[in-house]
Amino acid sequence: MSPWALAGLGTQFFGAILLFIWIGGWLDRRFDSTPLFLLGGVLLGGGGSFFMSYRRLTAPKRSDSRDNDSPTT
Repeated sequence: MSPWALAGLGTQFFGAILLFIWIGGWLDRRFDSTPLFLLGGVLLGGGGSFFMSYRRLTAPKRSDSRDNDSPTT
């Protein structure tokens, strides 16, 4: 995996956590339930991002079928 792809995963991880923190803070202000939704947002954003990053990093490598199946002429 290229360094740019890894940097993209880190940025995605950070962005998802920030987004869910913002949403959780907004829900806490709306329903006056501080810090319930904020903590849920941190757990959901961090856990979901970690899971998606893990799946992408451990996915089997795809081989290009055109290279393997094309007849040589």
